[in-house]
Amino acid sequence: MTNNSLFAYIQDVYAPVDDERTDVGLTVIGEIPKDMSGAYVQNNPNPQYPPQGLYHWFDGDGMIHGVQLDNGAATYRNRYVQTKAFQEEKENSAPLWRGILEPFDPQSSRPFDKDTANTDLVYHNGQLLAMWWLSGQPYAIDPITLETKKPEDFGGTIGDMTMAAHPKLDPRTGELIVFGYNPYQQPYLTAGVISTDGRVTHQADLRCPIPSLFHDIAITPNYTVFLDLPMYWDQKRLKQGKRRVRFDPARPSRFGVMPRYDNGDKCIWFELPACYIYHTINAHEEQDAEGNTVVVMTACRIENPLPNCDHGEEPTIPRLFFLRLHPFLYEFRFNLGTGKASQRQLDDSPTEFPRINDNYTGVSSQYAYHPRVAKEQTLLFDGFIKYNTQTGVGKHVVYGEGRIGGETVFVPREGATNEDGGYVTTFVRDRRNACSELVIYDAQTLDLCAQVIIPRRVPFGFHAHWAPHPK
Repeated sequence: MTNNSLFAYIQDVYAPVDDERTDVGLTVIGEIPKDMSGAYVQNNPNPQYPPQGLYHWFDGDGMIHGVQLDNGAATYRNRYVQTKAFQEEKENSAPLWRGILEPFDPQSSRPFDKDTANTDLVYHNGQLLAMWWLSGQPYAIDPITLETKKPEDFGGTIGDMTMAAHPKLDPRTGELIVFGYNPYQQPYLTAGVISTDGRVTHQADLRCPIPSLFHDIAITPNYTVFLDLPMYWDQKRLKQGKRRVRFDPARPSRFGVMPRYDNGDKCIWFELPACYIYHTINAHEEQDAEGNTVVVMTACRIENPLPNCDHGEEPTIPRLFFLRLHPFLYEFRFNLGTGKASQRQLDDSPTEFPRINDNYTGVSSQYAYHPRVAKEQTLLFDGFIKYNTQTGVGKHVVYGEGRIGGETVFVPREGATNEDGGYVTTFVRDRRNACSELVIYDAQTLDLCAQVIIPRRVPFGFHAHWAPHPK
């Protein structure tokens, strides 16, 4: 398989599975920590019908794979996210949408894009929420059975606002800070706050001038950081029914720092050299010598996501069709008093899908766990790096020959007082025998605690989460 193949992201470790199943009493090598009570769950694109035309990795229907851990025992489940579009196609016994690489009818009354809820997961208000990268309607998922409960409209309070992947849960207030975007019409970027009891209590319009390809945010206790970067949807092509992404290296990257409950009027925009960022790591507030508030953010930064060179000139740098996936750990500083911004690279190992101890979201943290980008033509992870994000020093864990990991998730140890007191867990696929495992590492020592053998191949997917068992 090569990245030049038009179906690279539906073959090999990306190939979909064709059933939903439950397997109890999984074999364990080593010992599952007794204080791990909950589930590692991952959202994957998994088309229920063969694609019409070109297939993009982002096209597949959402399918959640999870391993429940309880008192040393393990159970595997996988279930489709029962979106409205999934159910409509199932009733039709055929696909009704084409993928994002295919043209669409801009005059159609049907939604142009198929909302698959296939990208991200977050645990809030006692349920999992499955979300879509292109911004749509979240779906409530039972965290134990993985069955879809309902399309989530937060008691009717969300109105017309859509919700994109990568909201941020404030561990101190229990609020879920969300954003949504629309590439077809203004407002291109909106923001919202969802209360602990699942009600939208605040919305804002960020008034962005063009439809950038928005993908993530960061939060502090008082502010939300928005990323308006110079990779954007070609508006002329959208009007022709074609989805094209452009990158303008002459246009600066804009970072908006907005008070959490502002309507957009007090958002301060900072400019730095052109780049693209898929995922942030964390953010916090500091004070400089003059008493100004400085928002410090860490993220995985890509210098140029749309290079002019052919992939054959860079065979060990992965691509997602035309997108170049070569991100590095960076720190950004935004001074709210002086209006000045700066950035610095902290390491030279390409990493993506970064995660932290979520109890430290929004405050100063020291550790992050980054899947390490393999030297292959498509996006794969051959290990992970435990970073000290204050110094950029990292410790590498390598899965071994033929073994491909996913997004790592940090699980706090019960009663732990140290930031890294807990476990790092992820799915690992072995290409040599087409099997998978849930691996669990001690986050402090990086020793391997357990390998939970899954009696089926789990496809390489998107984002993961830890859903604790209700107490």
